[in-house]
Order: sequence, then structure tokens, then C-alpha cells
Amino acid sequence: MAKANTISIKMESTAGTGFFYVKKKNPRKLTEKLTMRKYDPKVRKHVEFKETKIK
Repeated sequence: MAKANTISIKMESTAGTGFFYVKKKNPRKLTEKLTMRKYDPKVRKHVEFKETKIK
């Protein structure tokens, strides 16, 4: 079987709460780091989430 094209990445909140989402990404198509506005339930707002590595 072929190797999967996607990798799992961690989208961490820039609000400093430590909340994160796990997302899949195709590194061949999207070479730059992802940034998204998503909901952070700890601050109860939509904030910017940036891509970090899963440890």
C-alpha cells in the first residue's frame, strides 16, 4: 500500500490558553504554516490559531 499524503498538525491558540485543535494537512500542497480563526472555549471568543508540531 502507498504511504498516506497527510500529516497531523496541532493548531494552538494565540490567546495563551493552551487550547488546541488537531488537523490534517497535505504538506505537498500546503508548504507554509497554517493560521486560522477558530473558537477558543476558554476565552469564549474566536481567536487566531497557528500551526505547531505535535510532540
